[in-house]
Amino acid sequence: MDLDKENAMATAALTGKVDPRTASGPALRTFFKIAERWDLNVEEQMRLLGVTARSTFFKWKQDQGGRLTMDTLERISYILGIFKSLNILLPQETAADAWIKKPNDAAIFGGKSAAERMLSGRVSDLFVVRQYLDAQRGGWA
Repeated sequence: MDLDKENAMATAALTGKVDPRTASGPALRTFFKIAERWDLNVEEQMRLLGVTARSTFFKWKQDQGGRLTMDTLERISYILGIFKSLNILLPQETAADAWIKKPNDAAIFGGKSAAERMLSGRVSDLFVVRQYLDAQRGGWA
């Protein structure tokens, strides 16, 4: 799956280089592809996106466009970074996709999976998982 172009557009929106109106579509399309790879159900997807209204979620899923809030774009940006780091650390696609739901002994996970940490609903937990994976691959910690 080639997510680089859409990833770049969604990430650029967070740095102010792209208007959220133009980044929202690529960000949503990429998010839904990742959610499928990670086998996330509707409730899990909604929680990661920080959306509570099912009607909004299903409109986003159907249209995969519109204008997302900066909070939602930030969430998607962290998810894209997590996905990218996993695919660098675990080049076998199935291993990278499965890692997210496997129990983890790292201190930040306390024996739970990264998905459990990420599904708290807090943006800060997405950041922590991204930071952990970036440190594992030798990036910024």
